[in-house]
Amino acid sequence: MIGGGGFIGSHLVPRLLAGGRKVTVLGRSAAPRHVLPAGAAYVAGNFGDADLIRSLLESHGEVIHLAYATVPNTSFDNPLGDLLENLPATVQLFTAVAARGRRLVLVSSGGTVYGEGSALPIAENHPTLPISPYGVTKLTLEKYAYLYFVTHGLNVVSVRPANAFGEGQAPFSGQGFVATAIASALRGQAVRIFGPHGTVRDYIHVVDLAEGIVSALEQGATGQTYNLGSGVGRSNLQVIEAIRPLLMDIGCEVATLHEPARVFDVRNNVLDSSRLRIQTGWMQKIGFEEGLLRTRDWLRNCVA
Repeated sequence: MIGGGGFIGSHLVPRLLAGGRKVTVLGRSAAPRHVLPAGAAYVAGNFGDADLIRSLLESHGEVIHLAYATVPNTSFDNPLGDLLENLPATVQLFTAVAARGRRLVLVSSGGTVYGEGSALPIAENHPTLPISPYGVTKLTLEKYAYLYFVTHGLNVVSVRPANAFGEGQAPFSGQGFVATAIASALRGQAVRIFGPHGTVRDYIHVVDLAEGIVSALEQGATGQTYNLGSGVGRSNLQVIEAIRPLLMDIGCEVATLHEPARVFDVRNNVLDSSRLRIQTGWMQKIGFEEGLLRTRDWLRNCVA
């Protein structure tokens, strides 16, 4: 698993191990950000290292690609860097995986590749008109994956996830509004909202996200793309209102600070995951309120 030492990987690795797989996590840092469970190996290295990838593929039949070097706001500041840090290494990975006949799940971005939704919820056949360099690069990776599927027989499935949240998500990282909002309140800081109401997003608990990725790995059709979300849209202000009573229960107030809307933020994004449900049987199990409570309790032990 490439990039499996982070938030999503911390929930995905145990699920893969429970299914009887041998799991190796490849990450850039000397150690994973989250402690890996017993039975999982960790390799520190750059997935752009072709020799390292070839070596790992010799003993592994499946690859889940989670790694990405930037987030939407940093990609906007340096679009060329976003492209160069992510595209060459990933295309090189496609070449190596195809040559060895391995199975690949490319975890893309459900929010940014579509751009502004003309109809909600958004199905996979919706036009893809991203408005950020992050979204353009994510979509380009998907197009190269499909190219390699057609021309090199790459056994690939692409997954477009909604906004994951839950236990283990680091706040203030440039992604993850739920974690940042709760952590801000716990610290007595105002929650930043861009625009009058903020953006509307589809929030899915990370455990359900991990289950969806495994469903795509095991039962997804080769060459196919799958949305992975809840199908429910919530604005930033609606998220705040859902969080407020949970924080009041522990003596925390929630204040907001409104700032101008950002040009690279898609205003509305809600995903239709019918294709994944119909073809694999995946179902969301953790409701939004339950996920918020679990996230609050985890962050209480982590945020000073």
